[in-house]
Amino acid sequence: MLLITCPWCGPRDEVEFRYGGQAHLAYPDPAAVDDAEWGAYLFVRDNPKGLFRERWRHSSGCRRWFNALRDTTTNRILGVYTTSTPEGTPLGDVADRVDASEGTPSERDG
Repeated sequence: MLLITCPWCGPRDEVEFRYGGQAHLAYPDPAAVDDAEWGAYLFVRDNPKGLFRERWRHSSGCRRWFNALRDTTTNRILGVYTTSTPEGTPLGDVADRVDASEGTPSERDG
């Protein structure tokens, strides 16, 4: 079993999560792109051997989206971070952001 750490709920079993695909993809304006570009957005994703940034949703917990850095060769998750964290942020900086900048659930959710 894969153990995934939700940034808000902590470590949980993988059955509580849903995979959301590649992280940090910009949503294109459907009216501004042709069929080939729209098809590429919908169906073409990176498939690297090694480190990969992904989106996950804690569907059986807090129901929030977050990103994870996973090694596809070992299936090991090296870190998780919020979706507001900019792409390319070093993992050490990510860990600090997840723990320190998100606040408690009541502070986050208003």
